[in-house]
Amino acid sequence: MFLLQSNPLSTPFAPIILMVVIFYLVLFLPMRRRQKKTDQMLQSLKNGDNVVTNGGVIGTIVTLGESDNTVTLRVKPDNVKIEFARSAITGLLTEDEEKK
Repeated sequence: MFLLQSNPLSTPFAPIILMVVIFYLVLFLPMRRRQKKTDQMLQSLKNGDNVVTNGGVIGTIVTLGESDNTVTLRVKPDNVKIEFARSAITGLLTEDEEKK
């Protein structure tokens, strides 16, 4: 009679390996996708885009600093120009969101 014996080292580590795989699929993979999408959005910014910063400031891009990664925004109602780091931009506003 032939009995299958499992490796005594692999049995206790199987739940840990399964947890690592689940964490990767649930947490790290979506985070990497979101970061790639954000990086793509930051690279595609151009003058005239309406954006929102991580501080909640809404403005229109006036100039893009290529070498120092800065963005100058014109903020309404007084048309004040404020300089931000490009990484402070969290999203583009669509025309529908601008009217609200």
